[in-house]
Amino acid sequence: MNLNNVRLLVSAVSPRQYPQNNLPDIALAGRSNVGKSSLINRLLGRKSLARVSSSPGKTATINFYEIDEVFNLVDLPGYGFAKVSKAEKAKWGEMIETYLAGRENLSAVILLVDMRHRPTADDCTMLDWIRSSGFAPLVVATKSDKLKKSQREDALSLICETLGIESAIPFSSEKGEGKEEVWDMINKIINQS
Repeated sequence: MNLNNVRLLVSAVSPRQYPQNNLPDIALAGRSNVGKSSLINRLLGRKSLARVSSSPGKTATINFYEIDEVFNLVDLPGYGFAKVSKAEKAKWGEMIETYLAGRENLSAVILLVDMRHRPTADDCTMLDWIRSSGFAPLVVATKSDKLKKSQREDALSLICETLGIESAIPFSSEKGEGKEEVWDMINKIINQS
């Protein structure tokens, strides 16, 4: 992929707004402030394609990015500790569930977890949904640059043990660590779609 043709297609809140380009969707799921927007910008070599905010919960829509007319990278609203009302959280939950359960183009869901912390109950629930829907459990551990080298192995072990997975890709949007591995993962998904 040359990433010359990357664009935000639509910010959707309901299925009638989803793009009809029939490309495979690869969705990014994770709690608020896990670094989905930063990961998107680093992967796509753009500084501000996806809006990055210091306050969690700013992504309140499902954002579809078309990548080289090959696939859609889909940024789902974050779940967890965002400072929004219970009604707003419920709306986001319903929006995510509707997308995940009904989108025929969905080819994979990549779960992002913060490498500095044990995965939350919400992370475990999301991974259970991913598995029960027949998708491989693909996990990226963000913010790897925030840990000392001596802490990283234990952090990855804790993530794998908590989620019941064999491995997770350490990723740093600051330094670019893990970028190639995530692209390898995406290319395998696209080739199987």
